[in-house]
Amino acid sequence: MRSARLWALWVPMLCVSALAIAAPDSGSDTTPPPSPTHYRHHYRHVLRHRYHHHYYHPYYHRLRRVSSGPHLRSSEVVVIDETHSKVLYARRADDPQPIASISKLMTAMVVLDARLPLDQVLTITPADRAIGRGAFDRLRVGTRLTRTELLHLALMASDNRAAHALGRNYPGGIQAFVRAMNAKARALGMRTAHFVEPTGLSSDNVASPDDLAKMVAAAAKYPLIREYSTAHHFTVWVGAGRRRRRIEFSTTDPLVANRDWKIIVQKTGFIDPAGKCLVMQAVIDHRTVVMVLLHSWGRYTRVADARRVRRWVKARLSGPAIRVGHSTA
Repeated sequence: MRSARLWALWVPMLCVSALAIAAPDSGSDTTPPPSPTHYRHHYRHVLRHRYHHHYYHPYYHRLRRVSSGPHLRSSEVVVIDETHSKVLYARRADDPQPIASISKLMTAMVVLDARLPLDQVLTITPADRAIGRGAFDRLRVGTRLTRTELLHLALMASDNRAAHALGRNYPGGIQAFVRAMNAKARALGMRTAHFVEPTGLSSDNVASPDDLAKMVAAAAKYPLIREYSTAHHFTVWVGAGRRRRRIEFSTTDPLVANRDWKIIVQKTGFIDPAGKCLVMQAVIDHRTVVMVLLHSWGRYTRVADARRVRRWVKARLSGPAIRVGHSTA
């Protein structure tokens, strides 16, 4: 009797379940899919709602002001209006980074500060050979050039052997030269700067963009550095007699040949840890501006960034300073 009662209760329930399973889904085959017009209206409504919500939110306006700087590919940047002692833009500007051949600006200042005879002939030796990527140089071992010619090549063509020969022929040799580089950095107030050799091929040559701006401003006070770093071409004669030959060198910065630019001093640099680097002091709309661009990637990225900075500065010289990514170190 008990089992009969249980079957009487379960059979109707099983029948209802079977009918529910067999019945078609009311939203599957019988209802047509939404039309494309439906989707367009739906997403238009969503976008309009999101735009209205964010645009009228005060925090959104603050984000827009913070992100209104130049859109640059360089990782570390500082742009300074020296005429009015005003920082226009900075991104990770207090973080020390490898600076590659930007080091040669310090090399040139130390050489000129020593007041060594510029017409003295120096010889490229095996000690001046550089090892590593970016170390290719056209000055062969045994090449004899004056100190001023080596200085010209180090600044304009970023020649590593020229820069190393300048440091090696400093009174006391390379070690004394490196000590003079670091002493000069301290005298300029470069708190994060550190140098271990004169070429920049070592990634241990480091400085922050803020400190490099100080170095660029100091280098611009040397007439020879201004002249040599902004030269387009330079020719040297090497060898003697029938073996005497001419070598043509060109600048590593194509902007110096651009008539739209008025560059006072500049220097490029590259090693893998530093990426593509560019520093300069230039006149933009009658104002002296220093820009430091570190860790650019791509063959023309640093030059394109410099052009972006110039356009942005021309449009924003009267705007507020923008500083992004303060270091916590």
